[in-house]
Amino acid sequence: MRRPLSLIAAGLLGASTFVVAAPPVGAASARKASVIQTPLATKGARIVDSAGRPVVLQGVNWFGFETSNHVVHGLWTRDYRAMLAQVRRLGFNTIRLPFSLEAVHSRAPLQGIDFSDGKNAALRGLTPLEAMDAIIAEAGRQGILILLDNHSHADNAYMEGLWYGQGWSEDQWVATWKLLAKRYRGQPNVIGADLKNEPHGEATWGTGGATDWRRAAERAGNAVLGAAPNWLVVVEGVGGGAPVPGQQLDTHWWGGNLEGVRKHPVRLDRPNRLVYSPHEYGPGVFPQPWFGRPNTPALLEQRWRTGFGFIAEQGIAPILVGEFGGRNVDTQSAEGRWQRQFFDFISRTGASWTYWSLNPDSGDTGGVLKDDWTTVQVAKTALLQRMIQRQRIAFGSRGAFTVPRRAGRPVRRAPAARGTKPSRPAQPVQPAQPAKPAPAQPAGPLLATVVVESSWEAGWCGHVEVSGGPGSLAGVQARLTLPAGTRIAQTWNAERSGDSGRVTLTLPAWARVDGSAYTATGFCVDGSGRATDVTID
Repeated sequence: MRRPLSLIAAGLLGASTFVVAAPPVGAASARKASVIQTPLATKGARIVDSAGRPVVLQGVNWFGFETSNHVVHGLWTRDYRAMLAQVRRLGFNTIRLPFSLEAVHSRAPLQGIDFSDGKNAALRGLTPLEAMDAIIAEAGRQGILILLDNHSHADNAYMEGLWYGQGWSEDQWVATWKLLAKRYRGQPNVIGADLKNEPHGEATWGTGGATDWRRAAERAGNAVLGAAPNWLVVVEGVGGGAPVPGQQLDTHWWGGNLEGVRKHPVRLDRPNRLVYSPHEYGPGVFPQPWFGRPNTPALLEQRWRTGFGFIAEQGIAPILVGEFGGRNVDTQSAEGRWQRQFFDFISRTGASWTYWSLNPDSGDTGGVLKDDWTTVQVAKTALLQRMIQRQRIAFGSRGAFTVPRRAGRPVRRAPAARGTKPSRPAQPVQPAQPAKPAPAQPAGPLLATVVVESSWEAGWCGHVEVSGGPGSLAGVQARLTLPAGTRIAQTWNAERSGDSGRVTLTLPAWARVDGSAYTATGFCVDGSGRATDVTID
């Protein structure tokens, strides 16, 4: 039985150097561990450390700062220091940390944190940016690198395809990145900026206009490097819109189309800080047409090499797969076979990666952790540790995948589909002061509605929105009616009575309405019919 290699903070060497123990590139786990010494740079197809040694970033996404919680999820159950320690024990050396522009500039209280029994005490009373400071600093103490990821402009707005909109301009986006670069350039475990999560839709590549993602990435990337010259600048692809110049594949996942690099590579003032970052998902997120074609494994390999693998193969720049994941890792299901084959592809090619996600509240992928936020998904974690050790991974037969078909366009592994994109945007709201459960009714009338977060042909996810008060919602019950043929498949932040017909959701002890609506209780439904007759008492 193999054990994950621990990551150990080996100390601070000067004002801007950070050293962690890490598995050596291309070596079996039995060999002596090497180190990662920041700052990082690039050399051809590889990321290298300050000593020139090749580095493979092997990480996990921990989302929440891009939601209305304005802090990583799971703190309603556990202390953030314990969660970081678990990340380290599992063998990850990096956390990709999603955030919204709104969170960076907000002074609103943090939501969804349990302060009882001394948990998360260091976060009490902090602004979102101060909480980010604390979590990044603790990650550094525990030997974990941080890649910042601008996931959205406004909270919960991960489906916006451009880097401006929703009241935010391109100038504000660039200015926010400059603010963060100046703030964290002296924090040696912060290694870089993933400039924009999954550009798609209207986003183009190399066109020179307002929607040209390559132009915007150059502008923002150079602004970041002007403030933090030792950071990596991570640039994702586009997707879902018009083909890019020289495109060979018919379609891509959002943020996954990097074919434009062939004719129009990103130009930075410091070229040895550029990393390209595709996102890749399997049929559990959406049954793309290529999953059902003959000889699917060979087709997938060809797609990955054509879509982004050529960048490293030709020595243009390194690849960091910023997101990939799914619920199944077996050799029978289509998703399991896809996931195992992609794990194997990453192991063979030596690409860096950050898995989606640590969080279990990612509706269409699940997480490394189970719903208790403590227990790991054993089979999934075992495969991730094999990938950390750069081992080959078997992925089943070579025939076509059998994929259940769903009509329509994916709402995208959406918020309701994947945490930050959660199919379940679990965003519990925790009171500032720890409170014992008490069935106290808030003053004033309560109003409840069901808000759909994402939908597809065979189901949908949403949350209960309660307004009125202000006061505690402990023990308050939301009731709703589902039409025949539909049932609740999953619930978070509520005790549920019934899963079809008339359903009752009892809100948690910490639920409150404090000037804004409570939105933390949610559910996913099998079936297309919507909820009606929503009441609260």
